[in-house]
Amino acid sequence: MLRCLELAAKASGNTAPNPMVGAVLVHNDRIIGEGWHRHYGSDHAEVNCLRNVKEEDRCLIPDSAMYVNLEPCAHYGITPPCSERLVKEKVNEVYIANMDPFEKVSGKGVSILKNAGIKVETGLLGEEGFWLNRRFFCFHKLSRPYIVLKWAKTVEGYMAPADKSRFQITNDASLSLSHKWRTEEGAIMVGTTTALNDNPQLTSRLWQGHQPLRIVIDRTLKIPHHLHVYDEAAATWIINESRGGMVGNVHYMQMRFDNKFLDSLVEKLYLAKILSVIIEGGATLLNSFLSAGLWDEARVFTGVTSLDAGDAAPVLSNARLVMNTAIQSDNLQVFINKNSHYPYPGVLRMGL
Repeated sequence: MLRCLELAAKASGNTAPNPMVGAVLVHNDRIIGEGWHRHYGSDHAEVNCLRNVKEEDRCLIPDSAMYVNLEPCAHYGITPPCSERLVKEKVNEVYIANMDPFEKVSGKGVSILKNAGIKVETGLLGEEGFWLNRRFFCFHKLSRPYIVLKWAKTVEGYMAPADKSRFQITNDASLSLSHKWRTEEGAIMVGTTTALNDNPQLTSRLWQGHQPLRIVIDRTLKIPHHLHVYDEAAATWIINESRGGMVGNVHYMQMRFDNKFLDSLVEKLYLAKILSVIIEGGATLLNSFLSAGLWDEARVFTGVTSLDAGDAAPVLSNARLVMNTAIQSDNLQVFINKNSHYPYPGVLRMGL
């Protein structure tokens, strides 16, 4: 099952809105096939696993056990049901880490297997599997995207100089890691002040992979069109109170900026099938999510840089530290919302 999770993670950032899934076929303690779901719309892990069994080993499939980290699907989507494929191939046993929360699958895949006489066991490395697919589980269980907060601060706890000028706090290794993270999320969000002062590109240009949807909160449409958020580098939502419609790859999304704003915004992301969002805005935007308790994970870099004064970084409450590590000269801490449904042993063993 650890190998399943390792295989599944190879597709990080490429399977949404589907989960990451790996599959391993074992005969008498020998792996005879393995595969993973490589990207959305492609064959699922179980199919790839069976396809990769060598011709001379195909006769062993009916006496083999398949390990898969998520319940095999039971519905016709872009691809046929994997549970039916396992029945057709006469796989003898199936071991599953997690049941699928998606309503078209949830329990139905296991029922198909059991009704065909296949032995099924669930819960093997369930915490690790849950952590790997936490975005998928959050989306289907809570009907909202998984929300990651990310910021960097100086040793004194400042996020930016008092004059709001652009100031690099972290080292190049931390910057590259941040871009890797962007490839793993469905969207990246900043506020007006960050867009104006830093002119960020909000792309994963330092890491090969998926470009997240850019979301910019610009209530009164202050941001001039020559800044990067209006370029053609990635699809972009401009959240504002007066304008709607599309211009090129920019979607002007008109919303009410009332006390239900964040809930409404998160609902729009859910309806757009965005499984996760990383918030990289300034203190005001970050604190709004923290105050609402609307977050799942916080990643905080502390650099060796120093400032005498500036904008104070957010202060976490109701948070549990689950990771504390060095990124060269920087320190990275990862926190989980204590109200989260995500198992801590999973993050401790699986990492990010």
